[in-house]
Amino acid sequence: MTSPAGVVVVGGGQAGFSVVSMLRASGYSGPVTVFAAEPHLPYQRPPLSKKAHTEPDGLRVELVPESFYGERDIDLRLGDDVVALDTAARTVLTRAGTRLSYDHLVLATGANNRRLPVPGAELAGVHALRPLDDALTIGRALETARDVVVVGGGFIGLELARVALARGARVTVVELADRLLSRAVSPELEPRLRERHERAGVRVLTGTAVQALEGAGRVDRVVTSHGVLPADLVVYRIGAVPRDELAREAGLEVADGVVVDEQLRSVTDPRVSAVGDCARHPHPHAEGLVRLESVQNAIDQGALVGRRIAGSPAAYESLPWFWSDQGDVKLQMAGLRSASDEVLLVPGESPERLAAYAFRAGRLVAVETLNWPAEHLAARRLLERHTPVSAADLAGTTLRALARARRTAEVRA
Repeated sequence: MTSPAGVVVVGGGQAGFSVVSMLRASGYSGPVTVFAAEPHLPYQRPPLSKKAHTEPDGLRVELVPESFYGERDIDLRLGDDVVALDTAARTVLTRAGTRLSYDHLVLATGANNRRLPVPGAELAGVHALRPLDDALTIGRALETARDVVVVGGGFIGLELARVALARGARVTVVELADRLLSRAVSPELEPRLRERHERAGVRVLTGTAVQALEGAGRVDRVVTSHGVLPADLVVYRIGAVPRDELAREAGLEVADGVVVDEQLRSVTDPRVSAVGDCARHPHPHAEGLVRLESVQNAIDQGALVGRRIAGSPAAYESLPWFWSDQGDVKLQMAGLRSASDEVLLVPGESPERLAAYAFRAGRLVAVETLNWPAEHLAARRLLERHTPVSAADLAGTTLRALARARRTAEVRA
């Protein structure tokens, strides 16, 4: 009898880990192999921009101990990346020269940082943040840095800015768009978020282009469209590009990510799945195909594919939600907002709390909150249950209070 080729997972991040852990939890008994390009055990990424810089040599971010993989007969191959796929033969080829067959292939390759396309980007003291080693390097640099320029006003950039500020540096955030988090946060909420960072001491320059980084071997200034900034450390995060080149070269359909169906199977080859940052997929909360970069998405998609391969197929319908800890600001989001949605901005019972409710065709579709975890959780519960909520329903109240009132009415009925 021929033994099964099993499941091969390309990528050792959160999504890949979620696949293999759910495979075993769901009773899959065939061979499971994970190829991870980094030499580190699979680890959590969120702490890299929030905490790794405050504990550069001692932070433990591994998802599980190494023994987890051996106990579940998961063949984890660290430091060996897959460089080619042969979907006809159902094999993968790794950088080390290993060729391995598969019954099911899961691409959990994640994304790469966009490079900073300006002169001087190669100078010492200029860093991107993606893998753990980047975080450790930046953490050590922050021990002595006095003038830090963060290029990119997205989630990671703002988290890094507040970490640097807490370490005693003077911090400037340079953002090309005319507002922070322009692709993620509503225009109504962004000014309040910006004000809180500026009040804490972060200098924010929006609508500003970085033109060059200069210095004698090491960066000491940043030339922008609005002047020159002193800098002994530059950290940039200006977006991410999905790692879909393996799929493209193998003839699978890609479009800013591997195109998959509602069960996260490649639309070209159902023996291949894609999960996490590298997957472009349909979603009931989105208009058209979407690619989501979040821990929640990586975990939920990986678990869904693990269950499907083990024999329990389902469509991917998990509510998207996200959080970002930026110093004393906790930004949380639930649902997916589009640019045409109507947004209602409502303050909480304390000055630090704020919520932005997004409505589409009169119905609540997304909620953004600042320092208001209870309202975020209420939003998630209501959106997950597809409970209809209108702007009129929220007149003079909050989602949490509305949900409580509805539960009381149901009990009395």
